[in-house]
Amino acid sequence: MMTKNAFEPSVKPVRWIGSSKEDLSAFPTDARLHIGGALWDAQIGMKSPWAKPLKGFGGAGVLEILADVDGNTFRAVYTVRVAEAVYVLHAFQKKSRRGIATPKAEVDLIAARLARAKEDYEQWLRNRASL
Repeated sequence: MMTKNAFEPSVKPVRWIGSSKEDLSAFPTDARLHIGGALWDAQIGMKSPWAKPLKGFGGAGVLEILADVDGNTFRAVYTVRVAEAVYVLHAFQKKSRRGIATPKAEVDLIAARLARAKEDYEQWLRNRASL
């Protein structure tokens, strides 16, 4: 039996909600690498310097990663509100050049996917407990 090194971080799994994985996969390579690195930080319990709390979601439980590539802004939103997983809620390209605020339609989609993530997490825990 292998023992875990006290200095080795535990790695949380990434769980994808909706089309977030496919959407992120369509990003340019540099944006995917940037966002992937920030998600890795979340998986090992750290917060990337590129991640910031998304306004309107009550604190630091829902975070946004921004990647600027060739004049285009790509975003990924994830939550660490659950203890044992990182949930990627949404990935999209910000197209508006006016302001930095996340468009309302995107915020509404993130809120709906956050609710789905909570449901998924509860089901995932039940399934793991029954094994």
